[in-house]
Amino acid sequence: MQELLSGNEAIARGAWEAGVTVATGYPGTPSTEILEAVVGYKEDIYCEWSPNEKVALEVAAGAAMAGARAIVTMKHVGLNVAADPLMTLSYLGVEGGMVVCVADDPGQHSSQNEQDTRQYARLGKIPVFEPADSQDAVAMMAEAMEVSERYRTPVILRSTTRVSHSRSMVTLGERRQPNEVGFERNPPRWVPLPLWGRRMRVEVEERLSLLSEAASSSPSNRVEMRDTSLGIVAAGIAYQYVREVFPEASVLKISFGYPFPDKLFKEFAAKVDKLLIVEELDNILEEHIKALGIKCVGKEVVSPVGELSVERLRDTRARLEGKELPKPTHLPEEEGLPGRPPVLCPGCPHRGVFHALGKRDVIVTGDIGCYSLGVFPPLSRTDTILCMGGGVTVAHGMDKAGERRKLVGIVGDSTFFHSGITGLLDVAYNRGKSTIIVVDNRTTAMTGHQEHPGTGITLMGEPTIEASIEEFGRACGMKRIVTVNPYDLQETIQAVTAEIDAEEPSLVISRAPCPLKERKPLGPRRIIDEEVCVTCGKCVKLGCPAIESSEDRVRINPLLCIGCRLCEQVCPVDAISKEEE
Repeated sequence: MQELLSGNEAIARGAWEAGVTVATGYPGTPSTEILEAVVGYKEDIYCEWSPNEKVALEVAAGAAMAGARAIVTMKHVGLNVAADPLMTLSYLGVEGGMVVCVADDPGQHSSQNEQDTRQYARLGKIPVFEPADSQDAVAMMAEAMEVSERYRTPVILRSTTRVSHSRSMVTLGERRQPNEVGFERNPPRWVPLPLWGRRMRVEVEERLSLLSEAASSSPSNRVEMRDTSLGIVAAGIAYQYVREVFPEASVLKISFGYPFPDKLFKEFAAKVDKLLIVEELDNILEEHIKALGIKCVGKEVVSPVGELSVERLRDTRARLEGKELPKPTHLPEEEGLPGRPPVLCPGCPHRGVFHALGKRDVIVTGDIGCYSLGVFPPLSRTDTILCMGGGVTVAHGMDKAGERRKLVGIVGDSTFFHSGITGLLDVAYNRGKSTIIVVDNRTTAMTGHQEHPGTGITLMGEPTIEASIEEFGRACGMKRIVTVNPYDLQETIQAVTAEIDAEEPSLVISRAPCPLKERKPLGPRRIIDEEVCVTCGKCVKLGCPAIESSEDRVRINPLLCIGCRLCEQVCPVDAISKEEE
């Protein structure tokens, strides 16, 4: 039986077929849908959104230590958070199979950086698989689990945005019988004190050597011999582009790429006249192949920056053949169309907070989430974004450096539970003066409305505790804590102003649910009385997509307005009112 699946759905299906019984993770595009698809198998697999990626990996590691098969999912920057336990887990190893599913984002479609997860595989001495499509994803999950158990090692399955979100046909298989679970006590195996850790270090190197041999004979790596004048080594999604742009070339498709399959590289290189290495982002394969003494070309003709594509590989082919670069085939931009910068949604509760911050000359350190859009005009009230949790700690760092202006750190509710609590504790413990604002819209909104510890619902749809941001603030030692309704502008402005002016740290919780998740209007739509309107532009400065302006007119789009009342509250001449039914 076949089914059309996205790469993320295929990874989930592969986990189910491989006998996985525990699946953990933290949402992050492009990996989010893996666990959302795993929930479809919740009768067989326990799954959870963990507070952050480090916790998720540790939970999956515990399951695998006890003998179960487990997966953990995250995006590439999430692996930065989970790297601490992963590096040591490489020493300890696992008993049941464990696959770390990481989705990279070449081209930064929805991420703050571009990074190549294969670098972590090399750093941690951990095997890595790279599927090129959905069928690969299912098959490689099975092989990755077998490799994990046979060599007692965690394994990374590296996807990318294009693989995760593209759909292709998958042949469905049956579910493998899950493992028996039962942890065997053995401190020299599971406790990396120096006495035992030094031995583990040697065993890791021995394991790498065996895994290199396994990669050279793996069915996931295959040679496709055609014209021998050009041979191409391609990894992951790059294989698909290579087959389209270089249909006549011989290809070594690399899917089990680390430890490096040296024997395979040498055998393939000996059969072709010229060797090209095509890989997305870093030159990891190219660098190693050159170190083997094999002459090849790579990043001098293949871009090291951004997502590869058929178009970009056509440029590569032109460079390789010494020809003029082909002209772009994309459609030209239509003249006269207005720009469309990313904006907060109509009725977004965060808009009220940014409007209030616009009343003061303060530095606002932002964070990762929908509220990062507060950096764009007309709101323009975010000055820095570093990483999840950085909204709190960067503000504290500027404070302690002696910055004269008042400092405000912003973090979302899901991000607060992910990595904001420790920063808040740092502010209170080390006597900071920053104002920390948690914009609580009751969901993990930017990645598609996933649950988190503050929502009272688990990933599996079960009711649970509803963690309180206020209580965490008090536990961290914050004395000034205030909760506001961001749709009440006067209340929000007064609270934010008072806390900014305080000479001690404070915590402001702006609480209102995300309208997109609620899927219902907040109130009657608003309309503008053109006879009263003086086109002062104050409502336009809210940055609401429902408010449309021209040189002599401002109107509210009835298809977009959800009745949040913010525009009505800022109008100085009372030209905005609710639409009569």
